[in-house]
Amino acid sequence: RRYPTVEIRAETFNGSTHVPVPSDSAFLKALLFELRLIDDHIFVEHRDTCSRINHSSVYSVRTEGGDLWPVLAFQKSGLIYACIPLVEETLEPRPPLLTVSGLSQGLALLLGIVDYISPSRKNEAEMSAKIGQLRNLLIQACPLGTPLNTNIRSLNSSFDDIQETPADENQPAWRSNTYKGKPQVNVCITEKVKCMQYDKRDVVDMWQVYGAVNCKCDIEGAAPNVTLSLNLPTNGPPLQDIVVHHCVTSVDPAMLMSSSAEPLDDSVYNGPYKFPFIPPSDSFNLCYYTSQVPVPPILGCYQLIEEGSQLKITVNLKLHESIKNSFEYCEARIPFFNRGPIAQLEYKVSYGQLDLSREKSLLVWVIGQKFPKSLEVSLTGTVSFGTAGKEHPTDYVCTGNTAYVKLYFRIPDFTLTGCYVDQHSVQIFAPGKPKITASRELISSDYYIWNSKAPAPTMYKTLFD
Repeated sequence: RRYPTVEIRAETFNGSTHVPVPSDSAFLKALLFELRLIDDHIFVEHRDTCSRINHSSVYSVRTEGGDLWPVLAFQKSGLIYACIPLVEETLEPRPPLLTVSGLSQGLALLLGIVDYISPSRKNEAEMSAKIGQLRNLLIQACPLGTPLNTNIRSLNSSFDDIQETPADENQPAWRSNTYKGKPQVNVCITEKVKCMQYDKRDVVDMWQVYGAVNCKCDIEGAAPNVTLSLNLPTNGPPLQDIVVHHCVTSVDPAMLMSSSAEPLDDSVYNGPYKFPFIPPSDSFNLCYYTSQVPVPPILGCYQLIEEGSQLKITVNLKLHESIKNSFEYCEARIPFFNRGPIAQLEYKVSYGQLDLSREKSLLVWVIGQKFPKSLEVSLTGTVSFGTAGKEHPTDYVCTGNTAYVKLYFRIPDFTLTGCYVDQHSVQIFAPGKPKITASRELISSDYYIWNSKAPAPTMYKTLFD
């Protein structure tokens, strides 16, 4: 698929260094040559010299108009997946790969196509049918050359309502099909909390909250208008670093100015956060945000001491009183790196149960769906090990007593910021009374509690330095 608008933009950005994309057949022949899939028995200096060893899937393809770069290409299950990302600057000298945002977007789109096609690779007829459908799916996934949805499998596989060009001139490009039926809106706020706890006086514990608001709007019309509001409790920490989806038609500038890089003051915008938008046809993330919450949901202390051939471990966890004590799951995993299998284990838990993994290198403490009334749980034990084998986990960072406990949990119908969607505030300018469903959840992400009896690998200076 070619995007003339993207090619015009490339010519504008690249200026005199621009190399035009040749015809499909000429590009395919040049790409096959570069990948050594044709004429591989002939030595060609610019392609085969030892000084040009490619360590990535980004190639420079020689064409009649010059060297076309960057071309992202790789082989998977007998197929070649390739795209030419847009570079929004001149190409001489070549910019570092990490600065070309189009590369990551192109790779995500290609991997989405791989995920869509790969399950059918053993059935030639099914695979051919899927490849034939790709053009229609790309109209939804990448309508104007910028990937909007890289999960190709999630797109509508019914092609009756997909239009090459919108029938209504007011219909935006991202609404590639129109819905017919009872209107309904589903909204889910997902907050993830990252945490690093050290239980040390000279090292500050760190935690961060990241939120995403996912929407699925099944509404009739070419360009229906929806307004959704996010609300905070009276003393809730304000949302910061807000990034909105391109379908949002307008926002209060004050909403976008709040940055976590600057200290909070009384004038910071604290809602309600209104988002008027014309929704895409499929599920999408309306916005992302961060927030500076005052405390992490679970406070922990981990102590691991080596005594001869044994390790003595103590883990204490406390659920903060402001947190909803109702989990879908909650468990603490205690790995033991660079050691043999656990040969002997003696332990005592105040709550929940302790399991040993199959490879005998990981303790899994299942706390369950609730903390006790005291909101505190503890684990003590001694562990001894057998002879280490190749199958046991190693880690170059966590050596000796440098170790951690990692928490995994999900709390449904709860957010750490208190952020919620008021269903009555959702406005839909379309016929019919819509059914509105709102949900929220808090999920752990990289939630570590480091052994306070050993140096942690990443140290943060105190806030007073």
